[in-house]
Amino acid sequence: MDNITIKVRVLEANKPKVIQTKKGSRIISEALVGDETGRTRMTLWGRKAGSIKAGEVVKLKKAFVTAFRGVAQLNIGKQGEIVKLDDSEVVASNKIPENSPKVEASKRPYRRMSFKKFSRKSGRRE
Repeated sequence: MDNITIKVRVLEANKPKVIQTKKGSRIISEALVGDETGRTRMTLWGRKAGSIKAGEVVKLKKAFVTAFRGVAQLNIGKQGEIVKLDDSEVVASNKIPENSPKVEASKRPYRRMSFKKFSRKSGRRE
């Protein structure tokens, strides 16, 4: 799922760290966030890493969801936005249920990609 907007309370926030991906080194930080429906892990990528603190209430815009070991996980990348909100916008920490959303898929949801058409002078493929 892409282009998600959601208000959450930050329950835990870890310091940024460098990880290795197929695309090379990336900076991330991880957090535990929640609302009245439950709790979930969130990964903040690139410049967003380390930008939230435990106890804050934030609105995430253009977030996306992936699945890791059968559990849905929020992600906020370079396209996403984080807006700090007033504490009253989301229920208190002690009112957030312990449950996490479950999913069947164990990989990132399918994303459509666009391909450009081209042809060679010879008309052959290589």
